[in-house]
Amino acid sequence: MAEFSRILPLVVASALFMESMDSTVIATALPSIASDLKVDPVVLKLAFTTYLLSLTVFIPISGWAADRFGARHVFRAAIAVFTVGSIACGFAQSLEGLVAARALQGVGGAMMVPVGRLILLRAIPKHQMVNALAYLTIPALIGPLIGPPIGGFITTYFHWRWIFLINVPVGIVGLVLATVLMPDIRAERIPRLDTLGFLLSATGLSGLMFGLTVLGRELLPDELAVALIIGGTVLLGLYILHARRTDEPILDLKLLRIMTFRAGVIGGSLFRIGVGATPFLLPLLLQLGFGMTAFQSGLLTCASVAGALTMKFTVHRVLRHYGFRTVLIVNGLVSAAFIAANGLFTIATPLVVIALCLLFGGFFRSLQFTSMNALSYADIDQPAMGPATSFYMVAQQLSLSAGVAFAAFVLEMTQMIRGDLTLVAADFSFAFIAVGVVSALSIVSYLSLPHDAGEELVRLTSQAAR
Repeated sequence: MAEFSRILPLVVASALFMESMDSTVIATALPSIASDLKVDPVVLKLAFTTYLLSLTVFIPISGWAADRFGARHVFRAAIAVFTVGSIACGFAQSLEGLVAARALQGVGGAMMVPVGRLILLRAIPKHQMVNALAYLTIPALIGPLIGPPIGGFITTYFHWRWIFLINVPVGIVGLVLATVLMPDIRAERIPRLDTLGFLLSATGLSGLMFGLTVLGRELLPDELAVALIIGGTVLLGLYILHARRTDEPILDLKLLRIMTFRAGVIGGSLFRIGVGATPFLLPLLLQLGFGMTAFQSGLLTCASVAGALTMKFTVHRVLRHYGFRTVLIVNGLVSAAFIAANGLFTIATPLVVIALCLLFGGFFRSLQFTSMNALSYADIDQPAMGPATSFYMVAQQLSLSAGVAFAAFVLEMTQMIRGDLTLVAADFSFAFIAVGVVSALSIVSYLSLPHDAGEELVRLTSQAAR
């Protein structure tokens, strides 16, 4: 079983590797894509938010699809769809084409990552969960580690389109591994699909977030953007009423009654607003603000992933010594401070200082992620793992999308105040500080946790390690 708990996360991580590498290479290539497609770099927030919204819309039915059609079959199909979407991105000739292709990628990612995580959570005993999650993220971190320099190198010396096409061989490897090594885990009972709840939540979330994303940038008339926001909010309100009267809603709001899960969802969502904004803001700052090439920017930003990778070997000892509550509060503030510190960089800041700040920021941010993820599932019973995984992943992707939209909004407001739509380095200072403050607010949800929150999870993991 110990060997299985290592092999299975590696299989799931092949999909995470492809998705995480894709997200980092597109961030590095944003200025080049904007120049080639002849659009404002800030407008390319749509390439981020559309993908994340597509994830948000389809993640809620991922658990049902895995139970209905078999987790292994859905996982393999998702990898195939993501790979096809990557090819479409590589051949996109316009902003609209790129956004549509990113939406297709999101459909694949919506089934690929949560179904893989669901297989892991159902197959791995609870006392091995922390270590399994750490093993899961190690290969996935390799994608962001090599993604920025590879994406920057390809963008600088070849063409940005190839950053999407490199997903093809990775997708093929993922399909082979899933076919050979992944168990076909199914639920004992296939739940009823909450069709009305899916339609309400999907249209509500997408309407609200898309309206917020396009508001004020003349992508759509402001009246239409406001109508999307209002309509999305109304539909989400209707979903809340629907969920209270349905036995098996697509997003089970009753899970928020579990203290640790509620803290993980609310605190994690606030924290990820800053995290979601960083891959959007940092390459733009380094390339447009400081004049770096995409390759130079990619080499520098991968320092944060190196720090995150280092943390994975220490997380268990940190949690065992200090406990979840203390780690999430103290480390949450430290991580938020490192996010905001990006806004203090200037063209005169030594590169070694920037690299060290990104390195340590990545370390503490990854510690926060692993702690939040483990605590969120600490008190979830096995039958509720499917609904909990869908709920948690929706909150995660929605907050990352909100982070990009919020960061872009701050940039746009700063430009309007200056009266110039050309991005300059000073614009990013306000954006980084703003998202850092929002991330720091995440600790409020952890203050009410008991000091022994998640203690059983740490104790079981410690016993298993002996």
